[in-house]
Amino acid sequence: MTSPPRQIRALHDDQTITVYQAYAPEIAEPAVAAGRFTAGFHRDRMTWIKPSFLWMMYRCGWAAKPGQERVLAIRIRREGFDWALANSALSSYDPAVHADRDAWQRSLRAPVRIQWDPERDLHLRPLAARTIQIGLSGVAVHRYVDEWIVGLDDITAECQAIQELVRAGSLDLATQRLPVETPYEPAR
Repeated sequence: MTSPPRQIRALHDDQTITVYQAYAPEIAEPAVAAGRFTAGFHRDRMTWIKPSFLWMMYRCGWAAKPGQERVLAIRIRREGFDWALANSALSSYDPAVHADRDAWQRSLRAPVRIQWDPERDLHLRPLAARTIQIGLSGVAVHRYVDEWIVGLDDITAECQAIQELVRAGSLDLATQRLPVETPYEPAR
């Protein structure tokens, strides 16, 4: 069975959905210790959350890019994630969605941006299917930090272990260690 070209796939349960972000140690370490974002985290900037583990690995280079050396798995409340989707605008104009460019420009007042990028395989090559990135700004960042997060873990060592398996050509073992990401349906 083939996945739709745009589908939210994530590690989730009845209460939470896991998203990923990568930070420098000076942001990640205090966040993990506190169970929430603290020192160094800027609420005044857009912050991007990614439900796709492999897209996060592509973005942070398996936790090797400067300023992205620590990968966090952040469990957030489903109702918060669903609120973000309901209060979002596409980051670029799409004639299939927007009446015209002016309508798209007006939609950008929303506190959340949605971007669909190519999903990645274990070698971080682009796939035909698209995966969602969600940019939070303004009130959305505050709600994310203060209300939605129920837990976060530093998964950097696991990311690096999976990368080593990929490098060694042990793709079956690497695949077994990936988070199980299934289609996510927002509450209506």
